Amino acid sequence: MLELKLLHNFTTVTAQTLSVNSPVLEKIWRVTVPELAFSSASYLADTLLAVSALHLRSSSPHDRDLIRASHSYMASACSEYGACLSRGVTESNAEALFLTAALIAFQSTASRIFARDDMNDRAAGYSLPLSWFHSFQGVKAVVAATWQWLRISTIVIPIIESQPALNLDLSGHPTFFSDLMVGVEDEIAKFESDASTQLETRIAYQHAIAVLDWAHKIPYTGAPLVFLATVSRRFIELLEARRPRALAILASYFALLKCLDDVWWLKGVARREIMGIVSLFDPDDEEWWPRLQWPLRIALHDNVIIPPQVWGRDWAVQTSAASQSGGFVSHIELLSDMFSSMPQMNSATPDLEPAHQYIMEQGGMMRDILLPEGLEILPVD
Repeated sequence: MLELKLLHNFTTVTAQTLSVNSPVLEKIWRVTVPELAFSSASYLADTLLAVSALHLRSSSPHDRDLIRASHSYMASACSEYGACLSRGVTESNAEALFLTAALIAFQSTASRIFARDDMNDRAAGYSLPLSWFHSFQGVKAVVAATWQWLRISTIVIPIIESQPALNLDLSGHPTFFSDLMVGVEDEIAKFESDASTQLETRIAYQHAIAVLDWAHKIPYTGAPLVFLATVSRRFIELLEARRPRALAILASYFALLKCLDDVWWLKGVARREIMGIVSLFDPDDEEWWPRLQWPLRIALHDNVIIPPQVWGRDWAVQTSAASQSGGFVSHIELLSDMFSSMPQMNSATPDLEPAHQYIMEQGGMMRDILLPEGLEILPVD
């Protein structure tokens, strides 16, 4: 009965929340994905049941059955999913692997709403949501390894092409977030010892800020969500090192999510994460505190609709070029070319191991994020 309840909730409610204003995607998540899961991929079925349980838990946060179900199904999915990755990707499992990776990334993101008590624990301090970035890096690894089959998939291509076209301005001209690059050369000279790392760090910052500027112009399209999937591995390393510039960029990213505050798995995220990031800075820091004022204003704004004078742009006005869909396939083609000389993903491919390891580690991350101490976990039959 629990599984029937979870499946019913996924197909009638949850599926509608996995896309932003896209009836085509809603039908894919509601009908096509469950059909694929029950026909050939038990790990995909377990993943959608885990996501559905998490969705129900958002309205019943103390329901222990839902807590157990959310964790247990995800742990089961990650175990079988990791085993499937180790056996190797093929044409027959490429779609299921991609969809499972996407749902694991969604679960990792959505589960953050249940960590609010921990984040408000002054003794423990604020923890960055690095699992968000790790899980999306895992999705990128799966896409790169299976692109030869995904590129002709009638399920996956509509999901990818539903994202707004990524049109980044890397010209160096002044933009809304240009201030976040001020002083970058001094920082790089201070922390990076070799030329290659200096270049990699500079590009990581430039690219992340360019994505912010692009998403800032078209937030209603769901563009801010693309940030997680497009930043570089180096930028994640800078976050892990808690570089002030990377943290300020992250705060601005969460400010962009304010426009999606009415989505159940993002409700309250902007304010909670921005206040947590700000707590890592000294209020007397004359270099970075002024640059945190914009995300702070957004975080403390009471309405999802933010006036242009606060947002910095009239977000109700979108140019036709900025709001066009599509464009991601060409980016993935480039990514695929980078991996074309590598072997297929399996246990003997060390080049892809770090990225897809992020996904296989999500089972442990889910335990840390979702489960209160001392809760007994029952296995899923």
